[in-house]
Amino acid sequence: MENDLVAHPSPSLDRIDDDRRKRSAGRDKFVPLPPEPPLAPRPQPSRESQHGLDWFIFFLADVQTGFGPFVAVYLTTQKWTQVEIGFVLSIGGIIGLIGQMPGGAIVDAARSERLMAGLAVATIGTSALAYAVWPIFPVVAAAATLHALASCVLGPAIAAISLGLVGPLAIGERLGRNARFASLGNGSAAALMGACGYLLSSRSVFLVTFILAIPTLLALGRIREREIDVAQCHGEVVRDKPDAEATSVFHLVRQRPLLIFAASMLLFQLANAAMLPLMAGVVTSRSSQWAPVLIAACIIVPQAIVALTSPSVGRKAQAWGRRPLLLLAFAALAIRGLLFAIVKDPYLLVAVQVFDGITAAVFSVMVPLIVADIAFGSGHFNLAQGIVGTAIGIGASFSTVLAGYVSDKLGSNTAFIGLAAVAALGLAMIWLIMPETRPTKEEVFKPA
Repeated sequence: MENDLVAHPSPSLDRIDDDRRKRSAGRDKFVPLPPEPPLAPRPQPSRESQHGLDWFIFFLADVQTGFGPFVAVYLTTQKWTQVEIGFVLSIGGIIGLIGQMPGGAIVDAARSERLMAGLAVATIGTSALAYAVWPIFPVVAAAATLHALASCVLGPAIAAISLGLVGPLAIGERLGRNARFASLGNGSAAALMGACGYLLSSRSVFLVTFILAIPTLLALGRIREREIDVAQCHGEVVRDKPDAEATSVFHLVRQRPLLIFAASMLLFQLANAAMLPLMAGVVTSRSSQWAPVLIAACIIVPQAIVALTSPSVGRKAQAWGRRPLLLLAFAALAIRGLLFAIVKDPYLLVAVQVFDGITAAVFSVMVPLIVADIAFGSGHFNLAQGIVGTAIGIGASFSTVLAGYVSDKLGSNTAFIGLAAVAALGLAMIWLIMPETRPTKEEVFKPA
């Protein structure tokens, strides 16, 4: 029996040995592939960080509201001339325009967006205190300059923190949530500032603004630094080898979608910025007694719509894509301009402001969202925001001047129709040449 086993080994054992020899011989013929990164989004940020960002945006809107029309009212009570007031307001406007791109570049260069936001808020609070304590021209001019510079950093910093927390796939809904809390902050702050100015004094508005900077900083402190992906804040991706072309500023500014979007946003603000001031003049001429109430209602209605619908806009942007919502917003703006030209009843003009709410809800989410799409992988997300912000500022600056000139020469109805035509031009630009920018999950997480 033993001899039989030796002379006739088991065929199954022979096959096993052959398989082992083949596998051993073939090992040198194959080069192992590097492990692929997992196609999964980054972990969700904590509730504390999410709520911290919510309340930071809410209180920041309160702080920024104090620098609105209350500046002119306060300086008038301090015996300033209209020329001096106009000069100070112009300082803020000009610096706010030319500082958009440098502000974005500074945020891109920073290694802590939270620190940059905190310094900007502290600067704005100090500026408000300077207005209240020492309202002389050199101090107020310096405070207006610092406020404008800090604001140029704050906008990109908020978008960067949002992107760093939730990532590119969830940024749409997060931006919608940002817009909701900003709208709620604007509404509550307007009521608070107005009450303080009426019951106390116009100086108290700036003292309240300074005090509100404290809860703003406390809310910012609740956002956990370790949950903010710094590279993601700038739109960077991890690459096996550096790609100088993809991360070049010149490559970014040559991006056709960015240039088209910036041009369309210039047209948007060219059509939008003058509509409410022009309509306010029309309402005042038709119903001077109720004009303040009607104008206040025209401001509140869009803010309420933004607060209610902005998170839905963020979700729909991911489900439908960006272009359908852009088309909706430009169409709403054009219809609003036409209705302002047609409607004569001052009370119905408040209802027309529903279209302003639709436009505001879409663009409050779409601007940083589309910029994040386009700048993904470049490392210059915040600079790209500055480029689009500059286009928006240019459009707003020319809007009131051109619309006012047309209104004086040809009448307000012609001015409204002209603004609607500009909005229609923006609609055509989006329809004909603006590409869809929504990234897929595979594009976001594929190896670079």
